[in-house]
Amino acid sequence: MTTKKIVIVVISIVVGLGLIVTIFAVGIVGIALYKIGNSEAAETARTFLRNNERLKQDIGEVKDFGSLVTGNIDIKNRDGNATINIKVIGEREEVNASVDLAYRDGQPWRVTGASYKNDAGQTVELFNPYEGRKRVPKLAA
Repeated sequence: MTTKKIVIVVISIVVGLGLIVTIFAVGIVGIALYKIGNSEAAETARTFLRNNERLKQDIGEVKDFGSLVTGNIDIKNRDGNATINIKVIGEREEVNASVDLAYRDGQPWRVTGASYKNDAGQTVELFNPYEGRKRVPKLAA
C-alpha cells in the first residue's frame, strides 16, 4: 500500500468515527428534547399558558406552541421540579415563556412560577402564588 492510500484510509476511518459519534450525540439530545416536550410537566405548562389571562392580554389568544421545548425535569422518589421553556404563538405576537413546576408526593404537576420576556427585554410575570388566595381574618381574643 502506498502512503497516499494509507492516508486516505486513515482519514476515512476518522471521518466515519466522527460521523458515528455525531449521530449518537444528536440522537441522545433528540430523545431528551422529545421526552421533555411530551412530558406531563410540559403539558401542564401548555395548559397554564393557554389559559393565562395576562398572557392573552399581551399577545392575544394562544394559537399554538413552538415545536422545540427545552428545560429540565428533576424527579426524586415521589417529588419533582421542572422548568419548561417554550415558544408561545399568540394572535398578535410570539414570546418565549418559562414555566416552573413542582409536584409532591406523586400529586399532579402544579405551576410555581411563570414568565416571559417582552420585546423590550423586560421579564413579565405570569404567575402570582398569592393571587386568588383568600385572606383568613384574625379572630378577636
